[in-house]
Amino acid sequence: MSEHSATPATTSTPRAGRRAVKAVIPAAGLATRFLPATKAVPKELLPVVDRPVLQYIVEEATEAGIGDVLLITGRGKTSMVDHFDRRPDLEARLEEKGDTERLAAVRRPSELAEIYTCRQPEQLGLGHAIGYAESHVGDAPFAVLLGDEFVNLAEPLLPAMLDLQARTDGVVLAFFEVPPADTKRYGIASVQPTGADFADLGDVVEVTGLVEKPKPEDAPSNLAVLGRYVLPGAVFDAIRRTEPGSGGEIQLTDAIDLLRKEGTPVHAIVYRGTRYDTGMPLGYLQTVVQLACEREDLGAEFKAWLRQFVAAGSRGGTGT
Repeated sequence: MSEHSATPATTSTPRAGRRAVKAVIPAAGLATRFLPATKAVPKELLPVVDRPVLQYIVEEATEAGIGDVLLITGRGKTSMVDHFDRRPDLEARLEEKGDTERLAAVRRPSELAEIYTCRQPEQLGLGHAIGYAESHVGDAPFAVLLGDEFVNLAEPLLPAMLDLQARTDGVVLAFFEVPPADTKRYGIASVQPTGADFADLGDVVEVTGLVEKPKPEDAPSNLAVLGRYVLPGAVFDAIRRTEPGSGGEIQLTDAIDLLRKEGTPVHAIVYRGTRYDTGMPLGYLQTVVQLACEREDLGAEFKAWLRQFVAAGSRGGTGT
């Protein structure tokens, strides 16, 4: 792997049936919920046991057949790229020690994908961030993976989304069900059934509308937008024509809804697998505990300690 700046994509005449082969990960945010930890360390590099959040996301993309990843970065975020670079000095030390397991783990990030970067000078919304990817992806379809959530690789989501987008040549979203009281935290969709046309790809619905963070009494459904999108190249023009919306920012959901109103098909897959949300401290801690419990090398001992810790009323030290 080598670090690259975003480079212009080769232009071609758009055609239906192309499967997206590039992914964009917006990762320029300030992560104020995690301050002061994120003053110097990007939120995307916070560890989940022994791998940063960002690595789980890139692994999700590569497992779906994507080998080209563009990181939309901001100030103080160059260490995200460093994580996917080689460390010959560290690798040599581990090799000298015969520590082949850690050597493989250190090399793995650099072997996942080609990592490219683009700087977003100021954070003016998700749509604004995605707009910076145009010179890299051109008019081809591409995936967007938000930098604070990922899914269990044993319950994949992205491959079906890529296949669905190649069939429809439109926008493909991912939804998950939330309690009605939580609709005010997410983009919420109104949908209608698609029939049997896409039954082989899972629970596919047609999107008839999107609203950003509605009150429970105003929400059209309990289907919330999960941080995965597969978008056609036409989204860049829609972003340019999108006025600032919620929070005074250029919202990606508004650009998608503009495309929908102009005739671009918008579908979604309702995901019922395991989703890990590290965007807030509670979700981050839950993710760490859950994945630690599932680890073959740590799970049994960690769960035993956790049961003891809870039984003791959350008192005491490490128990060692």
